[in-house]
Amino acid sequence: MFIIFNKQKIYTYIVSVLTVVILFGVASTIKLNDSNAIETSATNNQKLLPIYNVQTSEKKVAFTMNCAWNADDIDQILEVLKNNNTKITFFMVGDWIDKFPDAAKKMHEAGHEIASHSNTHPHVNNLSYEQNVKEIREANEKIKAITGNENKIYRAPYGEYNNTVVKAVQDEKNYCIQWNLDTLDYTGLSGDQMWDRLKNKIKEGDIILSHNGTKHTAESLDMLIKNIKAKGLEVVTISDLIYKENYTINANGTQILNSTGQQNQN
Repeated sequence: MFIIFNKQKIYTYIVSVLTVVILFGVASTIKLNDSNAIETSATNNQKLLPIYNVQTSEKKVAFTMNCAWNADDIDQILEVLKNNNTKITFFMVGDWIDKFPDAAKKMHEAGHEIASHSNTHPHVNNLSYEQNVKEIREANEKIKAITGNENKIYRAPYGEYNNTVVKAVQDEKNYCIQWNLDTLDYTGLSGDQMWDRLKNKIKEGDIILSHNGTKHTAESLDMLIKNIKAKGLEVVTISDLIYKENYTINANGTQILNSTGQQNQN
């Protein structure tokens, strides 16, 4: 049997084959683009985290104190820290520095770390990226005017953060700091109650939150510092605890030194 091809049949056959090839190519492209879109979406949706605590074998913890209200107890706090030969990190609001510049200078001159707690203590999750950057920069300018140093340590007000907040902090080359142990001193707890919150949890690498201007913090600070040290832990500043580079932050907010190479924390 002979199959007879004419020009029309040949033309129809070629068009059919080309159509199949084109459709296959389009389908492959769509599939690839979908894959890329999923990968990009996953990257964009990655939750950025501040540093809650640090994974370390060194027996040290960071004691931090937010300054946003008054300065009535600063002299007492500084005296306690001096008597215990202890340096801590004070997170200051820029507006607080404006109101109490002499107190801020005393804290710096006593050798404590002065860090940023924003400029006006807003709800930063409600701010745009640009507004967050403004809060960071203006507070850092005020800290530099007091200390002469470029500040790189930041804590957001109210413990708030989202990707916009953390990205703004990172882009300003600052370290975004949270905490994993809270004294709850601002609720009016006594010193014994504060210690009850810490004593069975505290370990190396922890970051402790406290505040000045509360009912019992200043009078309880000596006991808290002594009890922490009695557990064999050194009390240090944030900058003396965290890693400055070559690190990752896990899903719990723990800063972990990457296994490739040793890290100088100073």
